Amino acid sequence: MAAARGSERDPYQLRPEDVEAPPASWGRALSRLGPGMVLAAAIVGSGELIATTTLGAQVGYAALWIILLSCVVKPVVQAELGRYTVASGETGLEGLNRVPGPRLGVSWLLWAWALMVLVSLVQVGGMFGGVGQVLNLLMPAVPVWLWVILLLGLTQLLLLGGTYERIERFALVKVGFFTLLTVLAAVVLMRMPAFSWEQAASGLRPQLPGSGLVTAVAVFGITGVGGTELFMYPYWCVEKGYARFVGRRDDSAAWLARARGWIRLMHVDILLSMVVYTIATVAFYLLGAGVLHGLGRVPGGSDMIPTLSQLYTQTLGAWALPLFYLGATVTLYGTIFAATAAHSRVYADFCRLLGRFARDDYATRVAYRRAFVVILTTFPACLYLLFASPVKMVVAGGILQALLLPLASFGTVYLHHRHLPAALRPSPIVTAALWVASAIMAAAGLYGLVLALRG
Repeated sequence: MAAARGSERDPYQLRPEDVEAPPASWGRALSRLGPGMVLAAAIVGSGELIATTTLGAQVGYAALWIILLSCVVKPVVQAELGRYTVASGETGLEGLNRVPGPRLGVSWLLWAWALMVLVSLVQVGGMFGGVGQVLNLLMPAVPVWLWVILLLGLTQLLLLGGTYERIERFALVKVGFFTLLTVLAAVVLMRMPAFSWEQAASGLRPQLPGSGLVTAVAVFGITGVGGTELFMYPYWCVEKGYARFVGRRDDSAAWLARARGWIRLMHVDILLSMVVYTIATVAFYLLGAGVLHGLGRVPGGSDMIPTLSQLYTQTLGAWALPLFYLGATVTLYGTIFAATAAHSRVYADFCRLLGRFARDDYATRVAYRRAFVVILTTFPACLYLLFASPVKMVVAGGILQALLLPLASFGTVYLHHRHLPAALRPSPIVTAALWVASAIMAAAGLYGLVLALRG
């Protein structure tokens, strides 16, 4: 086993033979995109199918502006953290470990991340339960708890040997399938007499909904690039090869040209994924507001899946129910798959920064990654068996993700101003946008903390 692991090529090492000029044509550039779609696979899941539609069911169109703000603001921070990773060759946590303050082996920020993500796995537990409920409706003889255990075993089997390429292929299929189906349902909704563009437009006015505040904060934390996904993205950039293609920093003209070119490509990757998950998220929200709110149905408890299925049956017709079951399974399970794949990599790197293994010891890194696959799937599955309430678990996970937003934004601003090479810093407009985005994310996180303390 150790020999097999050792034969894998280490994507975290900057080798001279891996240096490559950025693609000169759009055709070649498209073949080098991917990290954003892997991230979108983690994004387009429980936040959209469960939390976003639940918010729409609770408050109608009133919170549409929150959905759009969530999707548009956070990629600014994502792009700047990715810029630092591509330019430096460091992993996300490696860079954020530079943040000053108290240290216990690593920076306080990394400990805060590790603890919050561990607790936020309650959201993954809710997704295990959601998939279990769908499969139980298809095969009632098998109870939900048994489906959860079977899904746990399947996930570990798939991920224990999962390379980046396998995860990227799965992500593309998952994101494409359910996004297209949901957008179709939303388009049909817009053509129904009950739909009103005037009512939908009213949701663009910034106002806090009279009810559903907790869900609204959870949706801000979980939709678009969630708090946990901001920490994930640099790792997918590293495994895709962006940092390796740039090469070790030497500040030469050739190095700067490569860095600028691959950073531009990364921005295209981020923009494309943002368009995809924004369309999907808005479609889910419109369905929740236009269908469930009108019916007076709010997803919750054991009837979550039957309630959510009306998003499709009320728009596309009864024939769409099997498609919904298939789509819900692919969407929720795909998020479990992609999120666990990312978290296992980041936690393994966390252990490396604590001194558990050397940076160039890829065999041990893979061993730690596999151990965390087991931990990060077993723990949330057990949480579902304990609480058995997918909607509440996903909303709780969203609140915790909102609490991560100030950490990610603060760390990114610090790296931007103190450690990013001056020649690669963006324009003053982008820097100003980073500060504005960080302020909005910090405000959402602090508001989420207040709600959590009140709760």
